[in-house]
Amino acid sequence: MGRFVFKLPDIGEGIAESEIAQWRVKVGDVIAEDQPLVDMLTDKAAVEIYSPVSGKILELRGKEGDMAPVGGPLVIIEVEGEGTPEADVLAAPAPKMAAPAPVPSAATPAPAAVAEQEPLKAVPASVATATVVNPSAPGVPRAAGEKPLASPAVRKRAHDLGIALQYVPGSGPAGQITHADLDGFIARGTAPVANPASSALAPRTSVEPIKVIGMRRKIAEAMQRSKQRIPHFAYVEEVDVTELENLRNKLNADYGKERGKLTLLPFLVRALANAIVRYPQVNVTFDDEAGIAYRHAALHIGIATQTPNGLVVPVVRHAEAMDLWQCSAEIRRLATAAREGKAKREELSGSTMTITSLGALGGIVTTPVINAPEVAIVGVNKMVERPMVRAGHVVIRTMMNLSSCFDHRMVDGYNAAEFIQDVRGQLEHPATLFVA
Repeated sequence: MGRFVFKLPDIGEGIAESEIAQWRVKVGDVIAEDQPLVDMLTDKAAVEIYSPVSGKILELRGKEGDMAPVGGPLVIIEVEGEGTPEADVLAAPAPKMAAPAPVPSAATPAPAAVAEQEPLKAVPASVATATVVNPSAPGVPRAAGEKPLASPAVRKRAHDLGIALQYVPGSGPAGQITHADLDGFIARGTAPVANPASSALAPRTSVEPIKVIGMRRKIAEAMQRSKQRIPHFAYVEEVDVTELENLRNKLNADYGKERGKLTLLPFLVRALANAIVRYPQVNVTFDDEAGIAYRHAALHIGIATQTPNGLVVPVVRHAEAMDLWQCSAEIRRLATAAREGKAKREELSGSTMTITSLGALGGIVTTPVINAPEVAIVGVNKMVERPMVRAGHVVIRTMMNLSSCFDHRMVDGYNAAEFIQDVRGQLEHPATLFVA
């Protein structure tokens, strides 16, 4: 038997290192060739890495959240034959530890990136000071300050089930809680130990540090770079979408079953595609380090999409060449792929402008962050019926705000206002959407 050293391959994008997002195996597993080993995170997406050999996992080099160098050892596998020379194992660098998230004090609010993580069930104050009699016994809390180890998927499932992980014994490496542990906990009918003295009005004193890793760290870094380097300015305009909604409802009633239902987004994409012909300065990507702005004839529109792992921006390419139903189908396909973690790297890059929408949660006004290196982002707010004055009469109209931000280095305020007014005019008179 020999030891095979699997080294992190070059996964593209010219990167020298990549973050370990999620291990798919553990020490002791017997694996087959082409079996998934690990998900590595690049700036654009998670990349699944497969094993080139069959064997037994002897060692994993690094934890989730660590940075692994390209060409460095990632997994040591016991294989038939001689394997890899031992010198290759000893000489290669180890992964770098990710910087741990600071533990906020009672007087210091947690960073925004931490606050946006999935909600975790807080441990009652009475439990936080308990001691463990038997760590493997169900329903017994861990020691004070001891954090239950579990993957994001297990944490989300436990939260949805109303189970406090503090009480669940773990059978994985270093006591990590697995889905099987949750299943066993539920099958035993055990429940978290309640504190009879507690009530809804009891003070909550627990603080749980959450290391900002994976997609959340990438999002945080991208947003920080964008706000630091781009001088944003916002422009908000209200749009009367009454006629547009009438048209959309008519098209859905007549063609929805055979072609699919249309949302507002394909109409907005069509309006943007028309408007950039008259205002090409907003359909630009700006390389500020090289001092070069690239003006694009094509509209590759990014659609900001919320996923279980955070916000990603899949790209509808050549939206100017699509009709409403083609655009709608492509938006649905990309959004589904992004939410399921199946979007390809090339589907998550190359946009020239981005649309962001919170749907029914859209509020009145938003100030979206520009998706660098683009210079414009258009935010859609919710539609509401409001009384409006038309020709001296009060009438009920369907109104919606567009909240947009622009890079003031490339786009002047006057040009931005003209661009949004062009888009507004098309949406308020939807027949003009189809007049190039």
